[in-house]
Amino acid sequence: MRLEAIGNRGFHSRLTPLASRLIRSARVARLATADRKGRPHVIPICFAFDGKALYSPVDEKPKRSPPLRLKRVRNILENPHVAVVVDRYDENWKRLAYVLIRGRARLLTGGENYRRAVLLLRKKYPQYRRMAIEERPMIRIMPTRVTSWGKL
Repeated sequence: MRLEAIGNRGFHSRLTPLASRLIRSARVARLATADRKGRPHVIPICFAFDGKALYSPVDEKPKRSPPLRLKRVRNILENPHVAVVVDRYDENWKRLAYVLIRGRARLLTGGENYRRAVLLLRKKYPQYRRMAIEERPMIRIMPTRVTSWGKL
């Protein structure tokens, strides 16, 4: 098992092919946000990766709050520093692996990146083909640091 840290020089150009494959193949990740006082909030997310950024929609799955009142959204508006963990668990612990992505998040509501993210998400998750994700906010995460570990 090896630890690999990739700094601010660029996510796409420095991300190993094995780490990229784990990110692209994962169906779910965990998004960690924090409010302005640093109180953490971690949730599972669906996401798409375009080779440069991760995108996660604020989709139509049942939620207790309107999209802009969700804790993750409020946290990103207060503090754009986030972390995302994409991992693989296996009962054979020699096969464990994760990629930890630290970056800056922002909300998108339109534009070319937004439209591309909608297409990527609909390709990856058939459920999104029936949801109006193009009418809802999208979280874009631009990585600043990536760490990977394990049997990628």
